[in-house]
Amino acid sequence: MNAVQKSNTTPGTPQKPAPVGSGFNWRWMYVFIVALLLFPYLSSLLSTVKEITWQEFEKNILSRNAVEKIVVVNNEKANIYIKASFSNDSAFREVLKPVVGKGVNPGPQYSITIGSIESFERKLDEAEKAFPANEKINVFYEKKTDWFWGILGWIIPFFLIFALWNYLLRRSGGMGGMGGSSIFNFGKSTATLIEKQQSNITFDDVAGLEEAEMEVREIVDFLKSPETFTKLGAKIPRGVMLVGPPGTGKTLLAKAVAGEAQVPFFSISGSEFVEMFVGVGASRVRDLFKQAKEKAPCIIFIDEIDAIGRSRGKGAFLSGANDERESTLNQLLTEMDGFGTNSGVIVLAATNRADMLDPALLRPGRFDRHIYLELPNMNEREAIFKVHMRSLVMDDSIDIHFLASQTPGFSGADIANICNESALIAARKKKSKITREDFLDAIDRVVAGLEKKSKIISPEEKKIIAYHEAGHALVSWLLKRVDPLVKVSIIPRGKSLGAAWYLPEEKQLRSETAFTEHICATLGGRAAEEIIFGEVSSGALDDLEKVTREAYMMVVYFGFNKKIGNVSFYDSTGQRDNGLQKPYSEETGSLIDEEVRKLVTDAYNRTKEILTQNKVSLQKLADLLLTKEVIYKEDIEAVLGKRPEFSIEPLKAG
Repeated sequence: MNAVQKSNTTPGTPQKPAPVGSGFNWRWMYVFIVALLLFPYLSSLLSTVKEITWQEFEKNILSRNAVEKIVVVNNEKANIYIKASFSNDSAFREVLKPVVGKGVNPGPQYSITIGSIESFERKLDEAEKAFPANEKINVFYEKKTDWFWGILGWIIPFFLIFALWNYLLRRSGGMGGMGGSSIFNFGKSTATLIEKQQSNITFDDVAGLEEAEMEVREIVDFLKSPETFTKLGAKIPRGVMLVGPPGTGKTLLAKAVAGEAQVPFFSISGSEFVEMFVGVGASRVRDLFKQAKEKAPCIIFIDEIDAIGRSRGKGAFLSGANDERESTLNQLLTEMDGFGTNSGVIVLAATNRADMLDPALLRPGRFDRHIYLELPNMNEREAIFKVHMRSLVMDDSIDIHFLASQTPGFSGADIANICNESALIAARKKKSKITREDFLDAIDRVVAGLEKKSKIISPEEKKIIAYHEAGHALVSWLLKRVDPLVKVSIIPRGKSLGAAWYLPEEKQLRSETAFTEHICATLGGRAAEEIIFGEVSSGALDDLEKVTREAYMMVVYFGFNKKIGNVSFYDSTGQRDNGLQKPYSEETGSLIDEEVRKLVTDAYNRTKEILTQNKVSLQKLADLLLTKEVIYKEDIEAVLGKRPEFSIEPLKAG
């Protein structure tokens, strides 16, 4: 049962981050555009001019000789002005019902939409034939230009296109965050600002990171009382790099630093600096440090800094000379240690790919301190369990020391997941409290996946699986330097049809013999199939992958092969990751392949020899597995006896 875990901290009550800066409110722009579009309709409602037809005009107005004059505007509309003498004519007003007033407004009072000027003039001439010459209606012609609506007709389409573009960009998430949603703000920093009163995570919420806490506590002390250090001429580190495997609590530790120091805390991911626009990354770096200086003393936390901090020049032949990411990195280097001063601004960064970072970024003066977070040991795991169990309802059967011993190699995030899974399992079983069994089931769930009892497996396949797992169990039981066996199962979990759980010892070094015996135990399943059934199946795919990887590590990295010698082709700097050429010649490559193949073959033959000598025990274990499906250490001891201390002569590589 190989487990891996990270150091953790229980997060406090989530706080809503305070946005930095206030962007333009686009809702008012949309209201303005809608108001402009509705303006013609609203103005028509307020107009004092009544629209009538030609028939109404001829019958009710022209026949009464009530027209003072007619003004034709732009050959489209005829505005009719009524004589003042008709202002108090009740009969006239009753028939035409003018829009306003007691009496008639100065005019025009009515209007007619004309089809064409020729048709209008012809109708008017025919209607005026009975009028005396001195009573003919005066007709005037005007050309009017509505500059307001003319200009508005050009502006509104641009506003609509601009608003649509802005809406689409906001929906795509390309310009959110601190920079605001405006096209004019895409070069602004998108970092989230957490004010000092909003951060309530402290070092009490962090477990399993005692050494790292001591390293960063000096930063907190400096931010609280800088005079203690400055009076002796000391300078606080400008940057602290947190390096460690995923889930070891890097981000959590940074939040705890902000909570303890009670200073503004800018949080941003490395990938947020670089976008589709050229120069945006460098612009956002400048804006971030500008805002940080205004808030000083403060902390800038850049998570996953390897997104912009990779070594310059790597893969340049693939990405081209003009690399936006490199421009962003150059600006970050300048801001951290250039001609300008960033007094009171401390940069925390986190990554699990420190080997890929640019050397200029890691040098003293930029990131002065490098804090390495490792997977927690047993005591640290116990502390992490205590942190995550605060909110759980458990019975008295829970032994935290036992759980910590069952999770070697687990990270803090893994332990948090186990605690949550145990609660879910207990709730699924309608229990009022979480029991020890629920935690063990949760560990199995996290390590091997969900149990799949419904998977259809034929009796022949089940027998093969039983002998395969029994082979693993027997060989590992009889070899001294293989990790202790905890249990064996032939119930499918995740992608595996069966599994053997081991409890790895927390060792920093592994000998050549330990590597070789582990390879033998891994090959035990395939060797058992060949001995019992005379042929092998595809069930050993994962075993062969692990064996091949470990054999190459022994030969290529650790110098365990006599023919290759005391040389290692491992590159801890990662400089050759993108290289197209191997660090050794073709002749050496052929020799490596030959020695790896010989190493695996010798281990396989030795494994078959062990199983052949203990064939009866192999059959007993397989039968027990077929009966119980899951057997534990006590069941194996009942069949094989106590695990011998010196059972077989140690194996060594060629």
